[in-house]
Amino acid sequence: MHEISLVRNIFRTLEEEFPNDMQRIRGIYLKAGLLSNVQPILMQNAFQAVLEDQPKYNKTSLHVEVLSILIHCDLCGQTSEVEQYRFVCSHCGRPSRNVIQGEELLISKVEFD
Repeated sequence: MHEISLVRNIFRTLEEEFPNDMQRIRGIYLKAGLLSNVQPILMQNAFQAVLEDQPKYNKTSLHVEVLSILIHCDLCGQTSEVEQYRFVCSHCGRPSRNVIQGEELLISKVEFD
């Protein structure tokens, strides 16, 4: 389960950014693209497992927003949402490998008390 290491890395990143405010964090918001191979329920389970080892963060919650896959067509210049993992421009029907959203996993917001 790679989610446990992802959650640990999230806490490590936050500890580096907010070394004196970790106890005050109440909400961690993530954006995870469909291609990032992150499942929200598995992230929540991993988050709860890490919290058991780190009781000082037990007032912290995790929120995961899943982002759709967007591609940009170099031929017609349009942006399309990928459906059923078919990387084809919905405007002109041409295949596109130019993914502009969907691979990311990032901390989008941190809430403090």
